[in-house]
Order: sequence, then structure tokens, then C-alpha cells
Amino acid sequence: MLNVKQNEFVKVAYETFNKDVLTRNELVKVANKMGMKYAPSWLVKDQAYRSGNGKYKLPLDGDVKISKKSVVTKSEKSEPVVNEIKKEAAYIVSSLTGDIVPKKDKVFVPFGNYTDLKSIIKSNKFYPIFITGLSGNGKTMSVTQACAEAKKELIRVNITIETDEDDLLGGYRLKDGQTVWQNGPVIEAMERGALLLLDEIDLASNKIMCLQPILEGSGVFVKKINKFVKPKDGFNVIATANTKGQGSDDGKFIGTNVLNEAFLERFPVTFEQKYPSVKIEEKILNSTLQATGKSDKKFCTNLTTWADVIRKTYFDGGVDEIISTRRLVHIVQAYSIFNNKMKAIEMCTNRFDDDTKTSFKELYTKVDSGVSVDDIIKQQNDQSNQLLDEVEKDSNDDEEDSDNTI
Repeated sequence: MLNVKQNEFVKVAYETFNKDVLTRNELVKVANKMGMKYAPSWLVKDQAYRSGNGKYKLPLDGDVKISKKSVVTKSEKSEPVVNEIKKEAAYIVSSLTGDIVPKKDKVFVPFGNYTDLKSIIKSNKFYPIFITGLSGNGKTMSVTQACAEAKKELIRVNITIETDEDDLLGGYRLKDGQTVWQNGPVIEAMERGALLLLDEIDLASNKIMCLQPILEGSGVFVKKINKFVKPKDGFNVIATANTKGQGSDDGKFIGTNVLNEAFLERFPVTFEQKYPSVKIEEKILNSTLQATGKSDKKFCTNLTTWADVIRKTYFDGGVDEIISTRRLVHIVQAYSIFNNKMKAIEMCTNRFDDDTKTSFKELYTKVDSGVSVDDIIKQQNDQSNQLLDEVEKDSNDDEEDSDNTI
């Protein structure tokens, strides 16, 4: 019994020449038409399919289904076959199959710019969006969930400094022993009318300038295959970044680059994504914990209070690290596995240096014991002021010692 690929070859061969005995040259023409260089060895090397000198009988019995509508006459078959061989010598292939609409996340809680983002996506208009914000505050999640709600196809591309035109628009690839052109994610999104998500766009180099015409909504000429691709209705571009495309002066987001001003100007709007409010974050953590079959509202409240104090201290310049919403989710997930709060916190803060990790754990202990946010912040301010006084006193003592020495 023939496999699917062999059946397909027999079907195309019969419908092309309208006969069941073909010469080797005719088999080669069919192979070229299907993107192959030579006649299939399973057919020409099997004595069972020989039908005289240089002729081969197609195995039409079995699962092969012939469509009479596709049969060409003798007068028609010679020229079109030659044309198709030239056209498909390096045929275009798509790597995307099936449903690419994101699935709804049952624990997702909308906040911030989500309503505006969803409105733009549902409008089906071409209106590029730039979303900036600190790490772990739901930038990518909000895009995927807005697409899920709008039942919109989404193609996500994670950008690095190595990302270039070949990665984005497409290039020649080796497929089944043949060199073929494979569309990149940008071309796929344009031809499908899908939403293209360029994640971490500020990590890119100037190689992404190939997206300039695409961000204007006017289509792009793919010079390697001599083809102009016009975007289908519904196509749009959203980019996410930790910076606004101006680099990271504080070194927190190492590897981010200054993006070309002309490139940034092609995004009509920029959304600044903040961390969710304490109440929203509590809801996120409770939903995440409930999805694991557990419930601990006090723990979730303490975690959001703890993160809120750390963030306020961070923005005041008191600490160099921050607790993101994503890290809080990681903590409740660890708690659902190990059933130990402090172990979950410790495991999820081990990525910080020892001093930061220790201070974060001590801070949570205070929150857990019932100390209010205002009291904690007052204690931290008092400690900071005391430290400044000690530094100033030491500096004055050094000056006095220097004067006495002179």
C-alpha cells in the first residue's frame, strides 16, 4: 500500500497526463511540478511498475482518488507543465498550520491599558502600538489575551540583537532535499491578516529597519523572490519593550539599544504599562492560587503589600531590585507545590544578591506580623536618615583629622 506522499504523486501524474503509463521524462516533469528534482525512486526502481523500456505504470488501485475535473487534454498538457516547472522551481512554503488564535487564560485579570488595547485589536484597523513598561507587568499577556477575546490570530516574534531581515521576512530553507523559500513571521502575518507581536523590540539592532514600509501599512517588496506582499485587512503590529527605545541608562535592562527615531515615529501611540494596583494584584494571585486547588487570601494580601512597599522604596531609590507581578505569581505557584510560604518566597528571591534577598525576607516577616505599610516605610526612612547622619559624621571627623594633621 502506498503512503500519503506516494499517493499524491500518482494522483498528480495521472491528472497531468491523463494516462497510467508514463515515460521517465514525464515522471521527472511531475516531480519538478511537486518541487522535487528527480523521479521518485520507489516507482522507477520497482520492477512491478515497469511497463516496457523506459516506461512505468502508475499504481492507480488502492487509495488514489482521481479528480476528472483536473485532467488536461493532449493539446493542453505540454505548455502548462513547462510553465509550472519554472514557477515552482523554489516554491513558497508556510510553516504555520492549524489555529493560531491564543487561548483564554482563566486566571487573567484585565487592568491598565487593556480596554484601549482590546478596542484597537477589535477594530481590525492597521494602527501600530508600542507598549513600554518594567519587566513582568503583563505587557505580552495583555496582548495575547486581547487577541484571545477578539478571536484574533496572533504571531509572536521574540526579538534579539541577531534578528535580521531573513528571520522576519523569510529566506531559503532546505526542505525534503530541495531548496525552497519559506515565509517569515512578518509575511505570514501580513498574508493572513493576523496581529504581529514584536516582543522585546528594544533588544533589536538596525537590522529591523526592513520593517519600515510594513509599519506604514503599505506592504513590502520581497526582493529575494521578486514579489510584492500587500497586507490583508486586519493586519496590525504591536511592539513591547522595557524601555522607550532610548536605551537603559541605569543598566537594569542590559542589551537594550537606542532605536532609530524614524522607526519609533511609525508607532502612532505608546502605552505605558504600570504594575497593577494592590487590589488587582490580589485578585490575580487569588485566581492563580485557586486554579491550583488552594486558597489563602491572607497570604495573597501580604504578598501584594510586601511588593507594594518594595516598589515604593525602589522608585525612591532605596533599593536596586523590584518584585514584579510575575514574581508574585511564581511565589504562589511555588507555595501551591511546597505548601510552605517562606520556602516559596526564598526560592523565588534567590535570584537576588544575598543582602537584597535577606532584606526582602525580613520585610515580608514584618508584613506577615501585621506591621502597617506606613510604619514599615517610616522605619526604612528613619534607618536611611540615620545612615546618612553616620556617613556625614564620619566625613566631618575625617576633615577634622586632616586639619589637625596640617
